[in-house]
Amino acid sequence: MKDRIVPVSMTSNYEDPPINVRLKLSALWISMLFVFAYVDLFSLYREDFRADIDSGQIAGFKIGQTFLLLTTLYVVIPSLMVFASLVLRPGVVRVLSMVLSGLYGLSILGGAIGEWNYYILGSVIEVILLGLVAYYAWNWPKTEQ
Repeated sequence: MKDRIVPVSMTSNYEDPPINVRLKLSALWISMLFVFAYVDLFSLYREDFRADIDSGQIAGFKIGQTFLLLTTLYVVIPSLMVFASLVLRPGVVRVLSMVLSGLYGLSILGGAIGEWNYYILGSVIEVILLGLVAYYAWNWPKTEQ
């Protein structure tokens, strides 16, 4: 008698424990940073972008120590939120997440004006992820006292 493969039922009861809000926030910051990084990396495939870099300017800003320092700071803040979401007090994480997601969302939308479609798509995805950060931070469950 041949072995029969029995398909797994789509109605199986798999354990689905709730995901802690800290993990959700951390994962959302990570996801946003991945999209953020790749959209910027894809810009290097554009001849016009490379020409701007070769001329020493990006979006009207001179590429120098100040520009690179401020750009690093801009990327470091959400990068640190990945860890901060897991270790800081809930009230601090909640406020930081709501404020920073709003500020970054606005700056990302502003930076997408006049850009190519891939950049606009990536920016919209980043803003949606940041919106979810704000949503989960705003709706952080309170403890029963």
